[in-house]
Amino acid sequence: MSAAASEQSFDVLVAGMVFLDVVFTELPTPPAPGTEVWAAGMGSSPGGIANLAVALSRLGLRTGLIAGFGDDGYGEWCRRVLTDQEGIDTSMSPSFDGWHTPVTVSMAYAGDRAMVTHGHESPVAASALLRPGSTAKAVIAELDGDPWWQSLRANGALVFADVGWDGTGAWDPCMLDRLAGCHCFMPNDREAMAYTRTSTPEEALERLADLVPCAVVTLGADGAIATDGSTGEWARVPALPVRAIDPTGAGDCFGAALVAGTLAGWPLQQRLRFAALTAGLAVQQFGGALATPGWGDVADWWSLQKLRAAQGDPQAHQHLDDYGFLTDVIPAGEPARVRRAEATIAKFAHLPRGRETPG
Repeated sequence: MSAAASEQSFDVLVAGMVFLDVVFTELPTPPAPGTEVWAAGMGSSPGGIANLAVALSRLGLRTGLIAGFGDDGYGEWCRRVLTDQEGIDTSMSPSFDGWHTPVTVSMAYAGDRAMVTHGHESPVAASALLRPGSTAKAVIAELDGDPWWQSLRANGALVFADVGWDGTGAWDPCMLDRLAGCHCFMPNDREAMAYTRTSTPEEALERLADLVPCAVVTLGADGAIATDGSTGEWARVPALPVRAIDPTGAGDCFGAALVAGTLAGWPLQQRLRFAALTAGLAVQQFGGALATPGWGDVADWWSLQKLRAAQGDPQAHQHLDDYGFLTDVIPAGEPARVRRAEATIAKFAHLPRGRETPG
């Protein structure tokens, strides 16, 4: 049993459904009825809430996952990857007899994606799986889901709230009433404007700032804006200029990095830049959870910027100015390497055994 499980104490707890993600990348066109399209790349990875859990763990946060696993080969493989490879505590995530693992097939093309999913709701709600006495410094929760996190909030956890897409188109503003007691709300621009009945992201951010101490509105390719009422800070950062291969999980990376920066006590501008950086690194890989960057990826990117700046690259010079704080926050020593998604489900023999949860 990991230290996190025995202490029942985590940096971050997350809950949701774990999917098996099969991602096809760089399609020339989406498939039309009666046609076949060959993809340039393919990857298999745990997905769903696993994207967020892996993103948190790879940034060195002691991460606990509350989810159900199918009793099939997909479920067993996903659990092994998350536990043995990624160091995530899954002791509150049982396998359910007769319940199969949800599957999503994602097709990435033209900088975006389309998905096909099959699955069923977990047999048991997350609130019923939460171990009594568990504590966390932070939780990331869906406002429109099971309020499993309320007891943790009562014990001091910072709640970072997100919200799912409203397929009904109602965008009921009453949903925002659930933000009471939350620390941070992280919608995208379309969600923020729809729920606040505003016409610009800036207006939406101003409304949301009255509801939570920290409000963040992501702007896709235009970056993000945020305000922190507890410090009086306001920030806007651009997205990292990269060639995106697969956007799956980029939002989860953004949220995980924002949590990491908050727990570390960084200024808002640094939190937001770090979140934009990790999201930008993620979209250059494919495979959802296994595309998420770790500190080794951040260190490699930072070293590359210093090299390019020395060669006279003006964009790299700008990055040195914007991300200079990385010099002080990248962990000392050789950062751990991370595994990426493989074209087929990796053999169990390829997975590392007994990795300790980062402390």
